[in-house]
Amino acid sequence: MRRLSKQFGANQILNSVSFEVADGEFCILLGPSGCGKSTVLRLIAGLEQPTGGSIVIDGRPVDHLAPRDRDIAFVFQSYALYPHMTVFENLAFSLRLRGASTVEIESKVRDAARLLEIDALLGRRPQELSGGQRQRVALGRAIVRQPKIFLFDEPLSNLDAALRATMRLELARLHRRLGATIVYVTHDQAEALTLGDKIIVLHQGTIQQIGSASEIYHKPANISVARFVGSPQMNLLEGRMDENGKFFQSKGLRLDLSAVFERPLPRLAGHVLTLGIRAEDLHPTSDQQGWLNGEVELVEDLGSDRFVHLKCADLDLVARAGREVALHQGETLGFKVTPNQIHFFEDGRHIEP
Repeated sequence: MRRLSKQFGANQILNSVSFEVADGEFCILLGPSGCGKSTVLRLIAGLEQPTGGSIVIDGRPVDHLAPRDRDIAFVFQSYALYPHMTVFENLAFSLRLRGASTVEIESKVRDAARLLEIDALLGRRPQELSGGQRQRVALGRAIVRQPKIFLFDEPLSNLDAALRATMRLELARLHRRLGATIVYVTHDQAEALTLGDKIIVLHQGTIQQIGSASEIYHKPANISVARFVGSPQMNLLEGRMDENGKFFQSKGLRLDLSAVFERPLPRLAGHVLTLGIRAEDLHPTSDQQGWLNGEVELVEDLGSDRFVHLKCADLDLVARAGREVALHQGETLGFKVTPNQIHFFEDGRHIEP
């Protein structure tokens, strides 16, 4: 995609969006509702026409081609299965439209059904299937076409949490087996971080960051990415460095950064900054005196994780605590942090100290 823009009336939905998807890559478009990610898919598929820019597949522009001529399969959030048709007929429908022979249809439908383990469901209709089974049929309908690119528009959002986790694993396996090129839209961080070879974070119609799951999570390019990626979201403290580059002050909290970095930070002296620390990077100390201290207000025990909501001066922070740490509401806990676990943002952009 080259400098792609889309405008509906006076509303700018996409603003000069450019990115490349390599052959066989699983590319995730991640962002909140309304950021333009589904519009990108519709433009690639030819269901919408761009206001500006171009779409190139295999080295040639396809903007002038009708959707049916782009060799793309689109898997929708709503499954979009034909209720009066059997699973076999749903899988075979696009092949019949293309004039495929009966033998070819039979072979491709059976192969897709075996791949997705829905062989036993071919005679059923959609209303007789569970949500996960319907999703597999929707995937199968795309697979039988053997397209150049698969487009997925939040395909798991209608499933319950347990089934979403199962289908994430199935999609990862499917990608490995097919070696397919996939562009996948989601607002779910777990889907993005577990499935994506490449993640593109969108916000208000512009690309905020492109990178691997590790890069997006551990090195957010700006505050928008830091806020959106991570659950709970990164602790963000707005404040100012003192004139010596030693202390960071934020809403009654005074943090000695020179103690963490073992030196002052003169480059940041006097700067207005946002300091970011992820919940798992705040490590409880054995006593009440740490680099940062906070009063326990609430403990969220999720079984595998415990998240501690803290009152630190006038700030509300969240830390993750292991099972070995005793937690009591109202007590004061001390926390330490290492230098590479502190993020600095200036004017919204990530900077190095």
